[in-house]
Amino acid sequence: MSPASPPTLSSSLHVARRVRELAELAQGTVVDLLVVGLGATGAGAALDAASRGLTVAAIDAHDLAFGTSRWSSKMVHGGLRYLAKGQVGVAYESAVERGALLTRTAPHLVRAAPYLLPLSPSVTRARGSLVMAGYLLGDALRAAAGTPRIALPGPSRVSAARARDLASPLAGGGLRGALLSWDGRLVDDARLVVAVARTAAAHGARVITRCRALRVSGDGAWVRDETTGAEFAIKARAVVNATGVWAGGLVPSVELRPSRGTHLVLRPGTLPGLRTGLHIPIPGESNRFVLVLPQQDGRTYVGLTDEPVDGEIPDIPQIPEQDVTFLLSVVNSVLEAPIRRDRVAGAFAGLRPLLAAGGRTADLSRRHAVLRSRDGVVTVVGGKLTTYRLMAEDAVDVAIRERGLSAGPCRTARLPLVGAPGSARVRAEERTVPRRLVARYGGEAGAVHALERSDPHLGEPVAAGAGITRAELLWAVRHEGALDVADLLDRRTRIGLVPEDRAAAAPAAEEVLRMA
Repeated sequence: MSPASPPTLSSSLHVARRVRELAELAQGTVVDLLVVGLGATGAGAALDAASRGLTVAAIDAHDLAFGTSRWSSKMVHGGLRYLAKGQVGVAYESAVERGALLTRTAPHLVRAAPYLLPLSPSVTRARGSLVMAGYLLGDALRAAAGTPRIALPGPSRVSAARARDLASPLAGGGLRGALLSWDGRLVDDARLVVAVARTAAAHGARVITRCRALRVSGDGAWVRDETTGAEFAIKARAVVNATGVWAGGLVPSVELRPSRGTHLVLRPGTLPGLRTGLHIPIPGESNRFVLVLPQQDGRTYVGLTDEPVDGEIPDIPQIPEQDVTFLLSVVNSVLEAPIRRDRVAGAFAGLRPLLAAGGRTADLSRRHAVLRSRDGVVTVVGGKLTTYRLMAEDAVDVAIRERGLSAGPCRTARLPLVGAPGSARVRAEERTVPRRLVARYGGEAGAVHALERSDPHLGEPVAAGAGITRAELLWAVRHEGALDVADLLDRRTRIGLVPEDRAAAAPAAEEVLRMA
C-alpha cells in the first residue's frame, strides 16, 4: 500500500483488528520481536523491525502516545542547545533526523516554523552575538545534514519594528530588534506516533494497546489484556523495552533520573498578533530558553521547565503552581501587557527518561542509550522526540545482533509515514479539501473530508470553537485505534488539554463511539 493512499485494512487500527491479533498472540504465535511501549520510540522500533521483514508485536498498557511523546513542545529541532554544550554529535544526529522528517518521512506533519529571540534590555549585546553565532553554527549543521535551504530558512537579525510586526505583544521599550531563526515543528506529536504505529501495522506489525506487560524476559512477556483482565504469555525471539520513564519498572537494572518539562496552555486571543514562536532567555542561564508556541487551534503553549522528579512515576504528571509562576514570569518579562493567571486554560507536563547521573537534570546529556539486561531484554532510554527513529534503529540493531535474528537493513530513514504526500493525484486532491485537514492528515485528508460530507451531522464540530468534527473522531475509531473518550479527546485530538473544552466535547465523543 502506498502510505499516501487512503488506508486499507493493512494500516487501519481498530477494535476488530486488536481482538484478532491479540487472540493470535494469546494462542501461542511466536514473533521475532516484542516491543513494549508505544510512544514514538516504541512505535518506531515496531516500524523499523517490521519493515526489515521481522514479525513484530508492539504493546502498550494504555494507548498510542500515552506518555512523554504527547507532552513535548512539538518541536523537531536541530540540537542548538547541544551545540552550546559542546555535544556536537548529539546536535548532528538531531539535524539529520529533523531533515528526514521535514523532507522524506513526515513532511505532512513536520514543517519549518519561525522563532524570534527579542533583543530586550535584559539580553546583552554579547549574549545576543553569542546566540546568533549558535544559530549560524546550527545552520551549518543543517547544511552538513543535507537539509535543503528551501525546507529550512536560515537565521537573520530583524529590526525592532519588524520584530513587533511579527510579534506585536512584545514590549517596545528598549527593544533593539530580534534574532529570527527557523526550526522544525510538529502539527501534533501524538499524531506523529499514530502515523508511525499505523505504518508499522501496514508492514505487518501487530500494534496492540491496552495490553500491559507485567513481566518481561529475553524470550517474551507475561501480559494482561486491560479490557478483559485475561493474562497470558507473548512469546518472542527478542524483546525491546521502550517504556521511557517506566523502563526501570520492567528491567530493574535500568537507572533513570526523570525530569519534568511543564507547558502552559493559553486561551485563544491571549497574545493577539503573535505570528511567530518566541525564544525568551531564562535569566541566569546561558543556554536555556522559555518557548512561546502559537498553535493552529488558536491556543498558545508556553514551556518548558526542567525539574527533577523523585519517587514513583505517575501515569500523568501533576503540574505544581511554581512551574506556572516561573513560566509566566519569564514570558511576561518581554511583553507589553503581562499574561494574567486566568489566561492559563490548562497545562501539561512530560517526564524525560534521562540516564541517572550527578548534577542538575537540565545539564544531563540527552544522548540516548541502548542497554541489555542479563536475560537479554534490550532497553532504549534517553534521547528526545526528534531522534526517535534513530533510537529505534539502534535498539532493533542490538536486538537483531544479540538474539541472532535474520533481517534486512534499516529502511526507516527514507520510508514515508502514512499520510505523507505521494502521487500527483494525492497532491491535487489536497488542494480541494480544507487546509486544517491537510495539516493533520496529509494525503488522507481527502478521505476524512469525504466522511465529513457523507453526513451533515458528521461535519459538525464536536464543540464550539474546537475545530474538530465528528467525522475526525469517527476516523480515529475506524483507522487510528481509538478505543474510548480519552483516546479521542486527549491523544487523537488535543481538545482535552483544556478541561472545559474536554467536557463540552465528551458527549460527541461518546456518540461517535456508539455509532462506530
